[in-house]
Amino acid sequence: MGNKSQYDKVLILIILMLVSFGVIMIFSASSAISFKDLGDEFHYFKRQLAFAILGFIVMGAMIYLDYHVLREFVYPIFLVSLVFLILVIIPGVGREINGARRWLGISSISFQPTEFVKLALILYLAYSLTKKDEKIRTLTVGFLPHIVLLLIIASLIMLQPDFGAAITIGIIVFIMLFNAGTRPSYIVGSVIAIAPIVYYAIVSVDYRLDRITAFINPWKDPLNTGYHIIQSFLALGSGGLVGMGLGEGTQKLFYLPYAYSDFIFAVIGEELGFIGVVILICAFSLFTIRGIRASRRAPDLFGTYLALGITALISVEVILNLGVVTGLFPTKGMTLPFISYGGSSLLACMTGAGILINISGQGGEK
Repeated sequence: MGNKSQYDKVLILIILMLVSFGVIMIFSASSAISFKDLGDEFHYFKRQLAFAILGFIVMGAMIYLDYHVLREFVYPIFLVSLVFLILVIIPGVGREINGARRWLGISSISFQPTEFVKLALILYLAYSLTKKDEKIRTLTVGFLPHIVLLLIIASLIMLQPDFGAAITIGIIVFIMLFNAGTRPSYIVGSVIAIAPIVYYAIVSVDYRLDRITAFINPWKDPLNTGYHIIQSFLALGSGGLVGMGLGEGTQKLFYLPYAYSDFIFAVIGEELGFIGVVILICAFSLFTIRGIRASRRAPDLFGTYLALGITALISVEVILNLGVVTGLFPTKGMTLPFISYGGSSLLACMTGAGILINISGQGGEK
C-alpha cells in the first residue's frame, strides 16, 4: 500500500470532478429521451449515479491495494477476461444490441467485457515487458509474442464487432512497446503489415465505408450517413462562447443521436460553450500529465509500464471521442472516459484510476 500523504491529490481531485460532472451532464443530456421512452426522466441518471458510487468503492479499493499484488494475479485476471471476451461472441450467450454482440449479463444487469479486457491487457503487458526487460529489443522474444497476442484479442473484438476498441488496444500496445524500448522499425513494419487488414475491414463492410464517405462529405447524405456528425456540428456551433446554459440545449431533444453517451461532448459544447469544453479538455490534459508523472516516478518498471498503459488508454479514448464528435475522425461509437453514460466504461476507468493513484503514492522523485 502506498503512502497516503504521497498520493497525487491533484489526480484524485481531477477524477472526482470528472465523474461528478459526467453524472450531471448525463442527466442534462438524457432526461428528455428518458422520459419519452421510459416515463422516468431520471432513469439514466440514477443508473449512472449507482455505477459512479460503485466506481468510487472500487477505486478506493485499488488505491488501498498495493499495485504489486496485481502482479501475482496477472495470468488469472488475463485468462478470465479472455474467457469473457470469447463468451460474448457466442450466439445466445452474448447480448446483441443494434447488430453488435458486446454484452454479457443477467436480467437488466449487463457489462461489456471489452472494457475490462483493455485493463487486463495493460496489466499483462506491464508484467511481460518488465520480465523481458533485457530482451525487449529482440524480434522473437520482445516483440512478436506481444503482436500475436494483440492480433488474437483484436480479432475477437472484431467479431462482436467493435472496430473502435480494436484500434484503441492496438494504439495502446504500440505505445507501451515503444516506451519499453522496442525498435521503432519493428513497430513501423507491423503497422505497414496490418494496414491492408484494416483497409479490408473498412471497405468490406458497407456501414464502415459509409462512415468514411460521411467523414469526407457529411452533407452529401445529411439525413442518413452524415446525420450524426451534422447534428454534432449544430450542437457545438450553437453553444458559442459561453453556451446556452446547463440543461438548456436543444440538439439533445431527439435530434442528436446518443446524446448522453457517444456524443455527450457535443451537448457540453452546446450548453457550456467554448469555455466549458476548453475547461474539460484542460482537465483531461492535466490527467494525462499527472498520469505520466506517476509513471515516471514509479518505484519499479512494472509500475512505470502499468501507469503509462492506464494513462495512455484513457487519454487515447478521450482523443478518439473528441475527434469523432468534432469531425476530425470518422463517426464511431466511442465513449468519453468518466463522462459518457455506461457502467462498464465508468467502472473500468475508475478501476484504472485507482491503480494509477496507488502507483503515484509509491513513487519518489525521478
